[in-house]
Amino acid sequence: FHTQTAGCSLTAPQPHNNIVRTALEALAATLGGTQSLHTNSFDEAYAPPSEEAVTIAMRTQQILAHESGVADVVDPLGGSYFIEHLTGSLEKQAGEYIAKIESLGGAVAAIEHGYQQKEIQDSSYRYQKEIEGGKRTVVGVNKFVSPYPKIKGLLRVKPEVERRQKERTAQVRKERDSSKADKALNRLGDVARSADNTMPACLECVEAYATLGEICDVLRKVFSTQKEFLVF
Repeated sequence: FHTQTAGCSLTAPQPHNNIVRTALEALAATLGGTQSLHTNSFDEAYAPPSEEAVTIAMRTQQILAHESGVADVVDPLGGSYFIEHLTGSLEKQAGEYIAKIESLGGAVAAIEHGYQQKEIQDSSYRYQKEIEGGKRTVVGVNKFVSPYPKIKGLLRVKPEVERRQKERTAQVRKERDSSKADKALNRLGDVARSADNTMPACLECVEAYATLGEICDVLRKVFSTQKEFLVF
């Protein structure tokens, strides 16, 4: 299974604290037996990550893998009473959510009722109120606060990058076999309207140099798009 460290834990104040947060989250994922891991970059509360921040995120994984010894043992927390207790509690709560969603008619029906959206919004609201009220400590935000220098080296994507990418895309569409691409896109639409797996048809589109936008346009016409609505 894949794990990504928590983007919601990254803070703009004292951003270098995020390096420590990410390292702890990555350690927890490794102890939990993750097979694939993405470590967030410390500056992502501001912008897409810089090269320096991405490198630190990668080095975090490499230090865990090659210096800590945590990856040398299978299930290092196996038999821990505390971990077993947490696992049992999590399983119980997950079961309650699944039962509630099933009682609403399944996942799609629950989305249409706004159930998942409301649960996420309520949880976010409680989390933020705990921080603002001091019940939950976030170092550098509501405790141990100090002035911090303006972060340097943030990634700024220049308009030139967008222009160059548009030119490259136009060149690909000009040089590809248009009939092959159209045929692949039409087949994708047919498959999407059936009960078949769409992945082989998507791969066929990619091999015919159909763009991501063209592929998504076909799928949008078949499946439409999720329209978020306000829940209270």
